[in-house]
Amino acid sequence: MAKSLEVPAATRNAAADLAAKFKVVTQTEFRGELTVYVTREQFRDIARHCKDVLGFDYLIDISSVDHFGTDPRYEMVYELQRLATSEHLRLKYSVSEEDATAPSVVDLWATADWHEREVFDMMGIQFPNHPDVREVGHVRRILMWDGYPFYPLQKDFPLAGRPSDMPDVAFSDRAPLAGGPFVTSPTTGDTEEREPRSREMA
Repeated sequence: MAKSLEVPAATRNAAADLAAKFKVVTQTEFRGELTVYVTREQFRDIARHCKDVLGFDYLIDISSVDHFGTDPRYEMVYELQRLATSEHLRLKYSVSEEDATAPSVVDLWATADWHEREVFDMMGIQFPNHPDVREVGHVRRILMWDGYPFYPLQKDFPLAGRPSDMPDVAFSDRAPLAGGPFVTSPTTGDTEEREPRSREMA
């Protein structure tokens, strides 16, 4: 059966409830999904309300977006679901490059543990109150090794990678692109300038 492109009434009601009790920046609808944009300052309270009052008992995923070149640079994205009814709600808020921190929600949804570790590992956004903090704000990495100095999903991270050397731990070097992939970088230039193989990798 094809998925309905209409947002369920119960999801609309949940968004209306949030707007009545908290600061909602805006909300959007696309292909039957509802996204509510909130503030980072209120997010912990909003997340708890979504779980305890509105019944979104499952955290499907946490991801982050790098809007490199804009301010605020980052965006946090949370996919929530009511398991009993399969209703879906997406929450987003902005995070500045100068204060790239986000509140942990591991105590609300245990699945947040590894999701938050991946966001830090790949994007560099810190979770100061995460239960697995190794040093100030730095949670235990999940893909790269502890102490790796870069965040590979930031948009200014070169496609081929950056060399790093940690004696007795690990090292990395630039990876040859070997004819692909055909990934462009955000610039105002033409296609040839955007293709990373056409220039020296930083």
